[in-house]
Amino acid sequence: MVDNFKLAVGIPAFNEEATIAKVIVHASRQTGSVLVVDDGSSDDTSLIAEGLGATVIRHDRNMGKGAALRSCFDWARRVGADVLVTLDADGQHNPDEIPNLISPILKGEADVVVGSRKILSEAPFYRHAGGRLLDRLTGVKVGGRFVDAQSGFRAYSKATLDRVTAAEYGMGVDSEVLMRVRDAGLRIAEVPASVSYRGDDLSTHNPVYHALDVLFSVLKFMSIRHPLLFYGGFSVIMFFVAVAFGLQTLDYYARWGRVITNLALISVAAGILAFLSFFTGIILFTLITVIREKK
Repeated sequence: MVDNFKLAVGIPAFNEEATIAKVIVHASRQTGSVLVVDDGSSDDTSLIAEGLGATVIRHDRNMGKGAALRSCFDWARRVGADVLVTLDADGQHNPDEIPNLISPILKGEADVVVGSRKILSEAPFYRHAGGRLLDRLTGVKVGGRFVDAQSGFRAYSKATLDRVTAAEYGMGVDSEVLMRVRDAGLRIAEVPASVSYRGDDLSTHNPVYHALDVLFSVLKFMSIRHPLLFYGGFSVIMFFVAVAFGLQTLDYYARWGRVITNLALISVAAGILAFLSFFTGIILFTLITVIREKK
């Protein structure tokens, strides 16, 4: 273990007056540096947090979890934290497990530690299945298994805070950060973490919206990191679609002397999409290469 390190806890919150007090009290047992990022709440989240001695950063409007997480990172850098722990404000994570969460970082074994939710049986089935699917889309593995990419209970080392910046605003930020950490060559570890579900009403986000938000974030990140593969692959698919429908159109014309308009339009549209996607990939690849070279 490392002595005299500075631990900070960041808690993104949106309309969590019912649970924020308990989270802050338990987190304060681990460190005196507790931040609540009130992401445009309309209730008394900020007042309760300030009354309990937590530092509060308030967004004027609801900007999303990604914006709240960036505020946590910025604050942790300013206060000189050696380790930043983030956890949700709805009470599903247990702050008393923070020592176990940060242990791999203090031992020099990891740069980011994810609290993997081991009590999956308490989660609704569709959340469990959806979470596993999103984990696989993220593609970040530890020891041969996919990381619990949607867990907000995490610990970040100072090196991670200095090298990783989240760009997403919505719920997809958790997946994005892990992919950026992996691309930066930083080490990721998982430790078991309990999670308390008190029914589906605990979540303030529609599960379908959450899943789509994460899915689009992953796709956007992939399109930026690997533009030729992403857009080129789509271009190839559209090219074959255009050829297939074009051949059917020509065959029908050769047989019956008439053009089936629907088939012809699909062929033309797929061809245009293939063309646009191909050049989009090239343009993005060129721009990203220039930016990387400048860096």
